[in-house]
Amino acid sequence: MKILNLNHITKTLIAVIFLTVSADAVAQQNQGADFESRIRFGGGLGLSFGSGYTNVTVAPSALYDFNPYFSAGLGLQGSYVRDKDFYESYIYGPSLILLGNPIPEIQLSAELEQLRVNLEYDDEFGGGSDNFWNTALFLGAGYRMENVTIGARYNVLHDSDKNVYNDALMPFVRVYF
Repeated sequence: MKILNLNHITKTLIAVIFLTVSADAVAQQNQGADFESRIRFGGGLGLSFGSGYTNVTVAPSALYDFNPYFSAGLGLQGSYVRDKDFYESYIYGPSLILLGNPIPEIQLSAELEQLRVNLEYDDEFGGGSDNFWNTALFLGAGYRMENVTIGARYNVLHDSDKNVYNDALMPFVRVYF
């Protein structure tokens, strides 16, 4: 079993998040803010079916609004992907989400995602399996309309050899209630 080594970017991001959340949590205790009213839930569902191809994804997440400009939260993702006679894969793991809204219509994001990939494949040489961790750090921007944000995000850690995603640049739609 491989031990997950966090790189410098990941350690720095976690430290910044911890300091920001800790400082704001102390301020919130002093103000007596209502915790439940600042939590929003959302996520994504994905279904794709075609001749021999299946992709099912469930990705719930929750955010805490520290103020109108900054939110942070956690997400989970689970996916099943199958291409008949080629491969079958189970993908699952957590993510850390940071959202910034410099103005109400613009949303900037940073998402750190750690996915476990369990892959079984068939090829011309008989097939096999590959199990690995995939780390992604997405930086993105989008246009926000109340609870919905449409935009694009870029995986700065994209590795074309061992990656869940084909491309580093991905469009997104976020919905939180």
